[in-house]
Amino acid sequence: MNLSWSHQPLTRRRTLAAATGLAVGALVPPGPALAVAAQYTNPVIWQDFADIDIIRVGDTYYASASTMHYSPGAPVLRSYDLVNWEIAGHSVPVLDFGAKYDLNGTRGYVRGIWASSLAYRPSNRTFYWLGQIDFARTYLYTATAVEGPWNRLTTISTPYYDAGLLVDTDDTLYVAYGNTTISVAQLSPDGRNQIRTQEVFRTPSSVGTLEGARFYKINGQYYIFLTRPANGQYILKSSSGPFGPYTMRQVLLDLRGPIPGGGVPHQGGLVQTQSGAWYYMAFVDAYPGGRMPALAPVTWTADGWPVVQLVNGAWGAAYPSPAVTTPPRQVTPMTGVDTFDGTTLKPRWEWNHNPDNTKWSVGNGLTLRTATVTHDLYWARNTLTHRIQGPTSTATVQLDHSAMRDGDRAGLALLRDSSAWIGLKRDGGATRVVMVTGLTMDSNWNTTGTGAETASAPVSGGRIWLRANADIRPGAPRPGTFSYSTDGVTFTRLGPAFAMGNDWRFFMGYRFALFNHATQTLGGAVRVTRFEVSTP
Repeated sequence: MNLSWSHQPLTRRRTLAAATGLAVGALVPPGPALAVAAQYTNPVIWQDFADIDIIRVGDTYYASASTMHYSPGAPVLRSYDLVNWEIAGHSVPVLDFGAKYDLNGTRGYVRGIWASSLAYRPSNRTFYWLGQIDFARTYLYTATAVEGPWNRLTTISTPYYDAGLLVDTDDTLYVAYGNTTISVAQLSPDGRNQIRTQEVFRTPSSVGTLEGARFYKINGQYYIFLTRPANGQYILKSSSGPFGPYTMRQVLLDLRGPIPGGGVPHQGGLVQTQSGAWYYMAFVDAYPGGRMPALAPVTWTADGWPVVQLVNGAWGAAYPSPAVTTPPRQVTPMTGVDTFDGTTLKPRWEWNHNPDNTKWSVGNGLTLRTATVTHDLYWARNTLTHRIQGPTSTATVQLDHSAMRDGDRAGLALLRDSSAWIGLKRDGGATRVVMVTGLTMDSNWNTTGTGAETASAPVSGGRIWLRANADIRPGAPRPGTFSYSTDGVTFTRLGPAFAMGNDWRFFMGYRFALFNHATQTLGGAVRVTRFEVSTP
């Protein structure tokens, strides 16, 4: 089967379902057949990359993901084998969608980049990213290389909710989108305008909600791949063109997933390898860490419907590795050491909302100058975040705090709607290392707690090492612990364990976060000379 250069939207779940039961699918027998071949294990990425759209261009695979209020947004992942991935860049360089994304009098938590679509157009050798923002309008960005530069091509007044972009074999651009009522739009040849839109399918009440469209043309048939949040996947098929009519089939429902304690694999996209094999990359709800990508092979029925290959009635924890061309190089690890050399941040970093670019710099370490006067970390600009590697990992920061000013607060946080941190407080010319917990938001993402000290110790000199250990195994709140060192060798635990909550409604998982903000006046600074994420 030949997949036209097609592209799919991403979905945003509204309910959390238990991962139980069986799915519709053929069984892959366990045992020797799997044991003799090279295998990969799920999740293929144990970091928070949700609402995946996946494509192949030549011998290279690319995937996009949701990032909500983090900036830059819409990371582009790259792989040569579907198993080992790196972060290559971001499709949305800055969230220039209003003051809320600058923490300027209002905030954009759980807004921003939701399920969106990544596509490649061979006719002009260009990548396309398409997504709606705030239910108001749709933005389309393009680049000739995923590393960028990415530039905004157009703004379309129709908000294509959970959109999937298809580049048809005749080079026409189509978008499938919607929640429960699914529509297809046709764009102008240059992609700048909508020239037609039409409802093509209305979800039966017996199914409930369908969203998260991905749009494909395979063997002359049009497919819209849809998720039932957060426990099912369905597909629509048309033999009569992109505007239907479509018929529906269930792909999976209440399928046991590959992560103990995690949810049902769902939402994401289909991709075909160079050798003709098909795979489905979904995500698994796995809070407190977030939503983790999982990969499974797919076969097709004689009449053209996809079937996820199962292991003992479940999405397999392991499968034979895809048969692909020998990778040209190893991908860049998503963990390890960063000394902030060079002139730009590495793409594994994202800011909490847009940064004030006059208040930070890299080269000889990361310098964070205070950008906000506040007692609330959720209002502080220039908080820099890094995804947590599962199932457990540790972040260690070497921090030069000699340029802090009275009232400044700087350190390393476990950041989400309930947060905690270890760091430094400079008051009255004296510096203490403290552990702070009780930073909380309500369900409307308004601050309900700005934190309280649970432990502290005096420190001297201008350098300290801070450490946060995070357990993000899903199924229950998990502990995060903090410690510090004055020599980088011997670490002292500070404060009690912090319970990392596993509620799904913030959507994004916990992140490590570096911050420096003022509570009195601006002008202070810290320098991070080394950051490392390590796993056991």
